[in-house]
Amino acid sequence: MITLKVGDKAPEFTVKDQDGNIIKLTDYKGKKVVLFFYPKASTPGCTAEACNLRDNWEQFQEKGYQILGASADSEKRQQNFKNKYELPFPLLADEDKEVINAYGVWGPKKFMGKEYDGINRTTFVIDEKGVIEDIITKVKTKDHTAQIL
Repeated sequence: MITLKVGDKAPEFTVKDQDGNIIKLTDYKGKKVVLFFYPKASTPGCTAEACNLRDNWEQFQEKGYQILGASADSEKRQQNFKNKYELPFPLLADEDKEVINAYGVWGPKKFMGKEYDGINRTTFVIDEKGVIEDIITKVKTKDHTAQIL
């Protein structure tokens, strides 16, 4: 469960992206970061969310935001997702759930009457100093850009 709150220092992380590049939160010091967690690459809701952010990429760039997507998918699955939908931002392959657990987005979920553990779709907006500016837990996948900006 999410224990982080607005004003907290964003947890540091070091994880590989879809191409095996090492991504660290410290690489983005001095920049605003949108870190969005999604349950599974190439599923309908996750695709809608990622494509909404992709379609508004220029707005994020103009406002100085970097975008990072994260899920527990493998590098290969993230790479296929990124390539298929031409996503302009890195996707973190957090198979060990290091980042997922650090941000507290793993927990109980319900789907079609079944309860199970998984990634709760959540977005963290992190300022230039690495402080959490906003936490969005009720993500509107088709209109996520408006929620962030």
